Amino acid sequence: MVEYEALKEELSNMVGNHHTQVPGLGAVLIKDGKPVFSYCGGYAAFGAQPKLFKADSLFRIASVSKQFTVYAIMQLLEAEKLDINDDVSDYLGFKLRHPDFPDRKITIKMLANHTSGLRDGIVYCIPPDYSVRAFFVPEGKFYEDGAHFSPANEPVGEYFCYCNLNYGLLGTIIEAVTGERFDNYMQEHILSALDMDGGYLPGNLSAGAFASLSTLYQKKDIEGNWRDDMPWRPVMDNFGDVQPDWDTVTMQNPYAIHDDPMVYSLENYKPGTNATFFAPQGGLRISLEGMYNALIMLMNKGSFRGQTFLTEYSINEMTKAQWSYDGSNGDTGDDTLLSYGLGLYQVRGDSPARVCEHQDIFLVGHTGQAFGLYSGMFYVPGTKDGFVYIMNGEGMAEEDERSHGEFSNNFIWEEKVMNALCRYLS
Repeated sequence: MVEYEALKEELSNMVGNHHTQVPGLGAVLIKDGKPVFSYCGGYAAFGAQPKLFKADSLFRIASVSKQFTVYAIMQLLEAEKLDINDDVSDYLGFKLRHPDFPDRKITIKMLANHTSGLRDGIVYCIPPDYSVRAFFVPEGKFYEDGAHFSPANEPVGEYFCYCNLNYGLLGTIIEAVTGERFDNYMQEHILSALDMDGGYLPGNLSAGAFASLSTLYQKKDIEGNWRDDMPWRPVMDNFGDVQPDWDTVTMQNPYAIHDDPMVYSLENYKPGTNATFFAPQGGLRISLEGMYNALIMLMNKGSFRGQTFLTEYSINEMTKAQWSYDGSNGDTGDDTLLSYGLGLYQVRGDSPARVCEHQDIFLVGHTGQAFGLYSGMFYVPGTKDGFVYIMNGEGMAEEDERSHGEFSNNFIWEEKVMNALCRYLS
């Protein structure tokens, strides 16, 4: 471990109480399919009994969750229960068409690679007693004057725009195909198969998992002002020792986080109507250890501990570019998303999205960013080298120029941790 002392010091310096520091940080570096370095520092939660950041601390992992939803889609594809080129209308129970492209079907693949022509609007997670149809019809409560559809110059199947609602629909399709609730299906077929503790509903976690559930923080006062002189303020999963009731869900819309959170019972929920409230796009609570297991599976082309979790074909479909930017066919998020697969994307080492300052390293994986959390899972295709990381707080607005990367278009938190880790990949 002597050769990684500098890396340990660099990560340790990211933990603290000011500006680009974070309350807690965990990372694992993997070479040749084995963990060669791991670090956990700071706190997973403050309070009367603070929790140290540990490898098994559970966090709402944000958009790293997306690949897990696609894992389920690909398993159903392999079982011949769906085809990714199917019209999503066949599963949702109503005809879903973009009003400017009424003759163009929206497919499962388009949802997974964000070329569906759908948009988040302000709200993309809705209560369990509504159908997802309420997003898409003028009389729907969540229609938002058509904000869930792209402008007419961004055609279905061609134009990329990152959209969380896509994954809420994928979760709903998983329910329609299996007849099972999204969280239960994912627990049995995905999380258990990858030996992961965690889940989507804090109230349904085991006692041990709930004890490991950790909090996400920001330095923003109740009026929405960012202040470095204030303590970390909890914004997600701040339950203390009181576990929410079984089969209840709290709405999770990052664009509307200042609204009073509403808690809903799932007693009368009908699977296949609306899985958005489970947050298939970002609501999975897992740990650094769980992310490590998933990355090992990807590196092994779908094999996990000697068992076939997914076929090599499915892994190839997920990891290859299903869409690539040609200069005008997408919203690239400030040139950080230049190609996208199915729940995973590619990072060229010579692009503005690069995460290594002095090395040209090509990576495949996904980041997560919401409610103060930053997470990531990446590996070098064709190798078994990669890394995972979690940080559980941000102290500045993402619009603050100090939040911008110094050599890339990533956020400074992402740039610092990934640059530190990837220097050791080659």
